[in-house]
Amino acid sequence: MAVTLEEAPWLGWILVKALMRFAFMVANNLVAISSYICYVIILQPLRLLDSKRFWYIEGIMYKWLLGMVASWGWYAGYTVMEWGDDIKAVSQDEAVMLVNHQATGDVCTLMMCLQDKGLVVAQMMWLMDHIFKYTNFGIVSLIHGDFFIRQGKSHRDQQLLLLKKHLENNYRSRDRKWIVLFPEGGFLRKRRETSQAFAKKNNLPFLTHVTLPRIGATNVILNALVARQENGRPAGGDADAKELESPKGLQWIIDTTIAYPKAEPIDIQTWILGYRRPTVTHVHYRIFPIKDVPLETDGLSDWLYQRFIEKEELLSHFYETGAFPPPKGRQEAASREMTLSNMWIFLIQSFAFLSGYMWYNVIQYFYHCLF
Repeated sequence: MAVTLEEAPWLGWILVKALMRFAFMVANNLVAISSYICYVIILQPLRLLDSKRFWYIEGIMYKWLLGMVASWGWYAGYTVMEWGDDIKAVSQDEAVMLVNHQATGDVCTLMMCLQDKGLVVAQMMWLMDHIFKYTNFGIVSLIHGDFFIRQGKSHRDQQLLLLKKHLENNYRSRDRKWIVLFPEGGFLRKRRETSQAFAKKNNLPFLTHVTLPRIGATNVILNALVARQENGRPAGGDADAKELESPKGLQWIIDTTIAYPKAEPIDIQTWILGYRRPTVTHVHYRIFPIKDVPLETDGLSDWLYQRFIEKEELLSHFYETGAFPPPKGRQEAASREMTLSNMWIFLIQSFAFLSGYMWYNVIQYFYHCLF
């Protein structure tokens, strides 16, 4: 496609801006991630003395790191509009987010829209493809306790056993409350054809905007974290006393649907370089009490399939009208613009660069003392 004389200055500015953003992102990663690692190392004695306080501090730093990633999109004009249930109401409870997956930008979108939900991001555990372990953020996720899952039939059973063990060892010991899961097991464009063939073979609905979810990881999470309940209370004995003495367990499933205008998802390269025009990503939430979710495999499969059929309907309506449909019994759907505080972004970025400068001088001092 030829570039006209009128477009040349605009394209030149886009290129210069992209290079400047990339340079800032590299510097931001170097100082922020290095400082995070240094703080975690220096705080190891606290981990031995007061593990809960250590993971609280680590979680706050983790939230700040994700806030920095969110800021890259925020200043490029990639904002979020939220629809459906208000998830702030359950931000202090244990919950699982089931999210449709279209591109790498989905993760960045969640990093942004969850920043104003209290300590959710600090106490969150992500389930992500193992390839992310080898990215610049991989070391942070490993320290925080996120789980990297390897895709493919040959790895499936082993990965589910590893996930169960990981939850037992890391979820409550690190005071985690939310888990983010992409049940489709991959990007829409990569899995759609296979999913549609599977649906045709098994007489399941033909989906276009999402794919049929995989059940394994969801099943493991629910069985590992849900406190067995009767009529909404922990089973057996004095219910009120047990509620005070023992953790409530997983309480909510948050069905999360991400929609991009014209079905054009944002990838991580766009998020970093900012060469796409400002875009509003739309995120729809629906909260389900865990007592309404079947835990046996067959019932859970049907329930999860139904959620993704509803996602298909939500996305079809959005792509036709530019808005999500209203809840049953209402005339209009209400939306909420998610915002980030520019002052808060400035403070955490300043802290990152000042910390980087401090650790550089500390390391340089000890290097000169030794050599």
